[in-house]
Amino acid sequence: MCLAIPMQIESIDGFIARCQAKGVWRDVSLFMMQDEPPAIGDFVMVHVGYAIQTITEADARSTWELLDQILEGQAQEVGGA
Repeated sequence: MCLAIPMQIESIDGFIARCQAKGVWRDVSLFMMQDEPPAIGDFVMVHVGYAIQTITEADARSTWELLDQILEGQAQEVGGA
């Protein structure tokens, strides 16, 4: 299964963006987005260290909420097992 995480771009240096999601920072490659380069403040979907598409802030927040629900459900399964 493939999973991409929404992150917000805080700074850009060439093809490397410093991104943040829920208090976690990562350096992310923008190499795959050369045709439509994102800007500081944009939200991007990040997969294995690469930004693969720009998304809206609302979509990013919805995705974070769904991921939180999945993690909460897994924690309950482990606790109840």
